[in-house]
Amino acid sequence: MTLEKQTSSDAESAFASTVEVHDFLMRTGELLHQHGTPSHRLERVMTKVARTLGIKCTFLYTPTSLIASMGDAPNERMYMRRVDSGSVDADKLIRFDEILEDLEAKKITVSDARLRLEATANAPAPFSKGLTACMCGLACASIAVVFGGGAFEVLTAGLIGLAIAGLEGLQSRLGWEQGLLFPIAGFAAALTSLAVAKWVVPIDDRLVTLASLVILLPGLTITVAMTELAVGHLSAGVARFAGACATLLTLFIGVAIAWRVAGSWRSMPASPEALPAICLWVAVLISPATFAVLFRVRTSRWWIVFAVSLSGFLAARYFGGLYSSEVGSFMGALVVGCGSNLYARLRDRPAMVPQAPGIILLVPGSLGYRSLSAMQDREILAGVDFAFNMLFVAMCLVGGLLAASAIIPPKRIL
Repeated sequence: MTLEKQTSSDAESAFASTVEVHDFLMRTGELLHQHGTPSHRLERVMTKVARTLGIKCTFLYTPTSLIASMGDAPNERMYMRRVDSGSVDADKLIRFDEILEDLEAKKITVSDARLRLEATANAPAPFSKGLTACMCGLACASIAVVFGGGAFEVLTAGLIGLAIAGLEGLQSRLGWEQGLLFPIAGFAAALTSLAVAKWVVPIDDRLVTLASLVILLPGLTITVAMTELAVGHLSAGVARFAGACATLLTLFIGVAIAWRVAGSWRSMPASPEALPAICLWVAVLISPATFAVLFRVRTSRWWIVFAVSLSGFLAARYFGGLYSSEVGSFMGALVVGCGSNLYARLRDRPAMVPQAPGIILLVPGSLGYRSLSAMQDREILAGVDFAFNMLFVAMCLVGGLLAASAIIPPKRIL
C-alpha cells in the first residue's frame, strides 16, 4: 500500500512538473510574440529552450496565434494561444534573452525564470510617453527633410506627427479597436495638411501627409513578412503581409476621404524652398535616435544603433547612386545585417537590437503609400509601378539580411 502511494505521489509530482514546464514554454512564446519577435526567430529560440528543458516540441507561429505540440505519443499534448503580435521592444527582448540564457546555463529554475519573465513584461518602458511622442514628431520632421521638404513642410510634418502620437496614446487609453487608429490618423493628417496649405502657409500637402504618417506605415512589417516567406515560414509570412496591406489600405482610406472632403482647398502645390544641404545630414543623424526611442533601445546601446543605421544609410545612398535603388537597398541591408550580427557575436546579445532601427530607414513603406495615391488619382500604371518597386525593394532588403547572416552568423537566435 505504501509503495502504491509512493508511486502515485511520484507520478503526480512528475505530471505537475511537466505541466509547469509546458506552461512556461507557452508563456515564453507569448511574451516573445507580443514584443516583436518574427516567426523564423521565435520558433528557433523556443525549440532551443524546450530542448534545454528536455521537452520535445514543435512550434507553429503566425502573427495572431501560437500553436505548440509537446511530448511524444501517446502523451503528446497540443496547445493553442490567441496572441496579437506587437512592435519590437528591444529593451524587453534583451532582458528576456538574458533570462533564457541563465535558464539554459541552469543558473535559475523554471519557476524563477517564469517570475522574472513576468516582472520584465510588466516593467515600465525605459522612456516616458512624452519623450516618445516628441521623438515621433522629430522622426516625421526628419523624414520630411529626406523627402525634400522645405522649412514649413518639415515643421508641419513634425507637429502632425506629434499629434498622431498623442492620438495613438488616446486609442490605447480609450480601448479603441486597433484598426481604428489608421483611418483616423490618415484623415487627420491629410485634412490638417490641406488646411495649413490653404489658410496658413503654402506647402506641398502631399509630402507633408506622407512624412507625418511615416511612423504608421508598415514598411518594416512588409520586410519581415518577405523574410518569413523567403525562409519558408509561409503561413506567418502570408498572414503578416496581408495584415500590412490591410494597414496600408485603411491608412490611405482616411487620406483619400480627406482629399474628397476638402479637395477644393488644394491649389497648385507650392515648390518647397530647398533647405541647405547640411540639413539632410542633420536629419540623418537625428533619425537613429528617434527610432531607438520608438524601439525602446536604452541609451547605453545607442552607439551601436547609430553606427549600424548610419553605415547602412550611407551604403544604400552610395550604391543606389552608383547603380540603382534596388542595389542600394540590398547593400544597405547587407551592411545593417553584418553590423548587427557582428554586435550579436561580440556582445552576446540579440542582433535585433540594432537591426530593427537600422533597417527602418531603408524599408519601402512610402512606396506602398505612393502606389495607392497614384491609383486614387487614376494613374494606374504609376500605381502598379510603385507597388512593384515596393515589393522589389523589400525583397532586396531580405536578400541583404539573409546574405549578412551567411557572412557573419549571429551568435544569438534573437
